Amino acid sequence: MNTTTTTTPTTTTTPAATGVTTTLTPGYFARRTWGDWLFAALALAGLAVALARHHGAMDGYEKAILAATAPGLIGLGWFWRPLRGLMVVVAALALLAVALYGGDLQRADSTFWLKYFLSSQSAILWMSVLFFMSTVFYWIGMFCGTRQAAADVFEGIGCKLVWVAVTLALAGTLARWYESHLMGPGIGHIPVSNLYEVFVLFCWMTALFYLYYEEQYKTRALGAFVMLVVSAAVGFLLWYALVRDAQQIQPLVPALQSWWMKLHVPANFIGYGTFALAAMVAFAYLVKQQADERRWYKLAPIWLFGMALCFVPIAFRQRNLAEAGGSYWLWYAVAAALVVGMIVLGRRRIAVRLPGEALLDELMYKSIAVGFAFFTIATVLGALWAAEAWGGYWSWDPKETWALIVWLNYAAWLHMRLMKGLRGTVAAWWALAGLAVTTFAFIGVNMFLSGLHSYGNL
Repeated sequence: MNTTTTTTPTTTTTPAATGVTTTLTPGYFARRTWGDWLFAALALAGLAVALARHHGAMDGYEKAILAATAPGLIGLGWFWRPLRGLMVVVAALALLAVALYGGDLQRADSTFWLKYFLSSQSAILWMSVLFFMSTVFYWIGMFCGTRQAAADVFEGIGCKLVWVAVTLALAGTLARWYESHLMGPGIGHIPVSNLYEVFVLFCWMTALFYLYYEEQYKTRALGAFVMLVVSAAVGFLLWYALVRDAQQIQPLVPALQSWWMKLHVPANFIGYGTFALAAMVAFAYLVKQQADERRWYKLAPIWLFGMALCFVPIAFRQRNLAEAGGSYWLWYAVAAALVVGMIVLGRRRIAVRLPGEALLDELMYKSIAVGFAFFTIATVLGALWAAEAWGGYWSWDPKETWALIVWLNYAAWLHMRLMKGLRGTVAAWWALAGLAVTTFAFIGVNMFLSGLHSYGNL
């Protein structure tokens, strides 16, 4: 019996008497294309150049992180190939921004491409506009009902806008990192150190995870729901920048001057982003389930979601709403009310466009499973960082306490799912409630409490 190995599955048949057919799958590296290897070469070349040019500015831990980043990026690019193009474009835009700066931060106001597109503030503003626009297009597609061709056009535009927004968010983040180094010795740091920076992180990370699931499950209808939470985050980000002037780069406080931050914060926000994604899928599940409900009090998921959207402006009454941007939050509340009304009135059309309940349930589970894994890693890394910075692994600081509550909430959800077969309505309600718990741990602690983690007070 002869077997030939190729880059596609090879079928080998035993003698006819046995009637057995065996399918052999090529190995992992045998399945790589020339594009995969070219991308790997570019990533390794980038690592070599970075180490050659900047090794003097990095300690041993930072060199180890950089060395691990290259194979990590290669693995991601091989796992989901659209990421290869994203990373190449983002790297090109970031390098262009660096070249345009030429070591002079003042050129951000005089160079056309920096001023309007590639400086960190410009790129992040474009990200914000594009996320809003993508939400609008996804919802237009949602209300196309059975007109599939029209829905595909609008949802396709929404999808492309999300990709561009993610690209600019990443390019702006890298530009901000470079800008921090131009401000002076000892100021440069990875831009994940305050609420402004981590809100940018949350927006693009949540959107990117959604894009992956959108492709995997071949459905774009969920974009209308997922982009609502991203747009809400963008709304908060813009207020925080315009009213609090939070977009300004500040030197790190001593406790944050650690390489642990490069690991702990991104892992944490993979958890936050996927938990938010799961909650919006759960919301879509409940809307689909209650599409034919006529009694207004039975539409509790929609009303409660609207109340949650309006929560932020209400919360700011504790510290003089006018001083906190009263007119801004008034329009925010009006927009939230319009969204709720739109969903209530159009719930039957929405239900037609949404995928089946079984698929929504599965996507909800996978999102929470991914988020829980990374949130667990982030919690362990945070404990190790705390031991180095403050001399103890756990201090029952408000942020730590609420992180534990978030962890226990999703640990219980997964336990009930795997051990007791939790599905359907209860699972969806629980995932939606988890968003409230996660949101309080994310920004509520900064809003109402204070402690060792109060680096982004509102």
